[in-house]
Amino acid sequence: MAGRAAVPEVIWARPERAGRGPKPAYSRADIAAAAVRLADAGGLDAVSMRHVAAELGCGTMSLYNYVPRKEDLYELMVDAVSGEHELWQPSGDWRADMVRVAHQTRTLMHRHTWLPRLMSPVYGFSPHALRYLEHCLACLDPLQDMTYGMKMQLIGLLNGVVTMYVTNELATAERTRNLPWSEEQENAVRGAYLGRQLASGAYPRMAAAFAEDAGPLDPDAVFDMVLARVLDAFDPERGRA
Repeated sequence: MAGRAAVPEVIWARPERAGRGPKPAYSRADIAAAAVRLADAGGLDAVSMRHVAAELGCGTMSLYNYVPRKEDLYELMVDAVSGEHELWQPSGDWRADMVRVAHQTRTLMHRHTWLPRLMSPVYGFSPHALRYLEHCLACLDPLQDMTYGMKMQLIGLLNGVVTMYVTNELATAERTRNLPWSEEQENAVRGAYLGRQLASGAYPRMAAAFAEDAGPLDPDAVFDMVLARVLDAFDPERGRA
């Protein structure tokens, strides 16, 4: 592939455009924005060097002068949307701040539904991602007896939980869109089937569980409950840190 380096390199350590010549016609921000537009409209599979070049109005081979690999393009995309995180002055309440971070990340992933597919530590140290991590660590400053290593674990675990939760939400929404009938009809049929199975006596524990709380579940309430469980594990006041 044109422009592929023989040794590992970081896109951020490269100049904006390799080689000599006139001022670059496009910035990395331009390229990332074009790729994000394509992904937002058609999913991650719609992003290719050829399609991004067409979106910018340049030749595919010219684009390789700016972005040597498709993996670098993905990294530019993740960094661009990471810049959409709002960074605020920490409140001093680390739990409230981390819940706010998690809700913001969930919103961001619903805005860019392709983002969960690219959530990888490999892309976690771009300029905007580093600012985000520094902000999260600042929010955790009240945990003075906790090591930075443990704080990084907290941030990583929280991001992982949000990513898994949103991935499931998006998959459920995609399945619902593809149903040949309404979601209400689907739920009614499945609910009736489940009711018959529970009434058979073959699943007494499941029947007891549904008798306690049959739902339906509020996804926002479940999300907050999951966040609380994660943060409880790191909360020194609960004796688990």
